[in-house]
Amino acid sequence: MKLLILGAAGRMGQALMRCSTTLENCEVVAAVERPDLPLIGQPVKIEGLSRPLTYTTEWSKEADVVIDFSFHTGVPANLANAVANRQAYVLGTTGLSDEEKQAVLDATKTIPVVWSSNMSTGVNLLLELVKRSASILGTDYDIEITEVHHRLKKDAPSGTALMLAEAAAEGRQVKLEDVACYGRKGIVGERPVGEIGIHALRGGSVVGDHTVMFLADEERVEITHKASSRDTFAKGALRAAGWLQGKAPGLYNMKHVLGFA
Repeated sequence: MKLLILGAAGRMGQALMRCSTTLENCEVVAAVERPDLPLIGQPVKIEGLSRPLTYTTEWSKEADVVIDFSFHTGVPANLANAVANRQAYVLGTTGLSDEEKQAVLDATKTIPVVWSSNMSTGVNLLLELVKRSASILGTDYDIEITEVHHRLKKDAPSGTALMLAEAAAEGRQVKLEDVACYGRKGIVGERPVGEIGIHALRGGSVVGDHTVMFLADEERVEITHKASSRDTFAKGALRAAGWLQGKAPGLYNMKHVLGFA
């Protein structure tokens, strides 16, 4: 499996290249970054890579699969390159606009795409637990979701928090847009029955903590996932890349990769 890594100099790009060296038959053939980055043309300093690489702006036609954790504004152009070269695509970038999301859907008509805001095996298990819990507990239990990330994260709430909220809403068979509350301030009145609260915290170097609380008068149920290393996301993305090979064009997620769907 030959990989093109987008956002190669970022935290996730570095984790992807590092984790790829532990896999058999996996080779990074291009470490792609934006043209204004000072590292362009400099060597990639990851031990164990099967070939020497430099950071580049050039798209590689050699790659079988593209893994994208770059900034959301570049997604449509990146997808267009992948479509032109018939390359499978793993997308973990968050904060996409409606137009950018449509570009993803358009690309799936030509290439297979795994699109997920969180590639962690544990988080995707958490999504199933939240959906099931929301279905069983019903509106007798209030749902509040909190997420904590490092101070440098640009979007809020996190894509994973939104996935968890969607899972809870799906469990209750409602639309998230009808029940979501993104933080609270001022005299907001009593909490409406069925509301799903979503709250973003930022600070330090936290990789990613997510907690879903189900709160009733007599008890509280909490389900938490804490990531201690970005390697968990990188390993999930690499697993998705391997799974995608040979798949028909279409939109897939980590449930498909892990066999939940």
